[in-house]
Amino acid sequence: MKIPAEILGEVYRHAREEYPNECCGWLTGTRDGDEADRVRRATNAYTPASHPTAADRSAESAYVIDGEDLLELNRGLDESNPTPPRVIYHSHPNGRAYFSETDRRVATDPWGEGPVYPVRQLVVGIDERRVVEARLYEWDESKADFVEAARFDGQD
Repeated sequence: MKIPAEILGEVYRHAREEYPNECCGWLTGTRDGDEADRVRRATNAYTPASHPTAADRSAESAYVIDGEDLLELNRGLDESNPTPPRVIYHSHPNGRAYFSETDRRVATDPWGEGPVYPVRQLVVGIDERRVVEARLYEWDESKADFVEAARFDGQD
């Protein structure tokens, strides 16, 4: 999956605007293509009671895609949509773009049947001064886990 510089830059701007909270959203692309073509920002509606696995965290260290946004994400996955969601993204305000255990639990089907959504996951590491880096993760059937697929430089 290719993420053009202008698309990645828009995700970085979203992360900067939401800092110190995590941002979230998704990238769309043609169903049969391999390139993201649009950023769809979502609202981080995190409250401790709303997170499925991290009730002891804050919006600075967790995210929950707002209900209306989540409905749009799900509708976008319909097979009749020519440009469905291809990548879900969120930021880590601690400057590191790793796929945490909480990220894995939330992105993986609780019945062990792969990812919840047929998308890749982009994590943006941001700190108080700059976007440090971003990493793209994709599902690996042989490992039954998300693995790093690409790294992107940060920007000031």
